[in-house]
Amino acid sequence: MIEFFEHIPSYYRTGLLVAGLIMLWMLEGVIPRTRFRKGQRLRHAGTNLFFTLTTAIVNLAFAFAIIEAAQFTGSRQFGLLYLLSIPVWLHALLAIMMMDFLGAYLVHLVQHKVAWMWHFHKIHHIDNAIDATTALRHHPVESVFRVIALLIAIITMGIPVWMVMLYQTISAFMSQFNHANIKLPRWMDSWLSWIIVSPDMHKVHHSKRQVETDSNYANIFSFWDRLFGTFVKVPDVSTIEYGLDEYTAEKYEQVGPLLKAPWENNP
Repeated sequence: MIEFFEHIPSYYRTGLLVAGLIMLWMLEGVIPRTRFRKGQRLRHAGTNLFFTLTTAIVNLAFAFAIIEAAQFTGSRQFGLLYLLSIPVWLHALLAIMMMDFLGAYLVHLVQHKVAWMWHFHKIHHIDNAIDATTALRHHPVESVFRVIALLIAIITMGIPVWMVMLYQTISAFMSQFNHANIKLPRWMDSWLSWIIVSPDMHKVHHSKRQVETDSNYANIFSFWDRLFGTFVKVPDVSTIEYGLDEYTAEKYEQVGPLLKAPWENNP
């Protein structure tokens, strides 16, 4: 595993991302949580897939920094996790947990609390029809926030390259999974939500109600929300209305207005 993820080609990672998206897209057609209007599903996916390209460009721009940071910590055994005398498997588990905490949960929470950062993150929340492609819908500036948070996690914790690659693979799929428009058996979704972020758990985060929007920030491990008091459970997820009240105009289903939305004062 170490050898594979340390030298994993970019096209492998892209292939895994696409394969996960296709699998979940097909599953959404079989067991959907909500039904899309005729033709809406493809138009919705088209808009969100555009932001996949912008995220890929940002990640490519920062790829050198991420690799250099991980190689530095690995070669010099620099970082908090290297202070512990632990086996490799435990180092990897703790590394993934801390990248998930700092690079996903914490930066996500901060974007909801800091007004100027929220204006970029709200692009993700304007989506009023949540499915696996919503996981890809991030403003390019928000993508920069997330990369910087990941860099901080790598350097402070001490995380070598192969663990970073493993984390990014798991994180990308989990984001698609917990946004997926699928209806799992209630017992299964509830059980999963004690360990990982399940689809119904994350749907709460996309609610129009602010008390629900400001909850369930985690991406991989759900216990961050439970540990820090940001977990909210809704008995009947099918009653949730998605989106933001002030961004219901049809134009906000288009790429151009979404890119400009952070700088608008009166939507």
